[in-house]
Amino acid sequence: MTKPTMREYNLLSERFIALANEMKNEGKSQQMINAALMSASGIYATYTAAGNAGGLKPSGVDQVVAVYKANLENVQKLKQQQVE
Repeated sequence: MTKPTMREYNLLSERFIALANEMKNEGKSQQMINAALMSASGIYATYTAAGNAGGLKPSGVDQVVAVYKANLENVQKLKQQQVE
């Protein structure tokens, strides 16, 4: 990603985290918030790929899973770099 695009990506991510923290401060459990965020992300990923009227075929699900996996691996690398 370009620097301006990466900056926007980070800002959007921070907004989701801020909203999740608001929910936590309302007394919702982190596990429930995480599950709801994952569900919302899955719904939006399906909408992005297939629109409102469609759903993902197994190969589409595999593609979304691969993107989630790569993203999670990147997050973990960044976390490890912060510790070091």
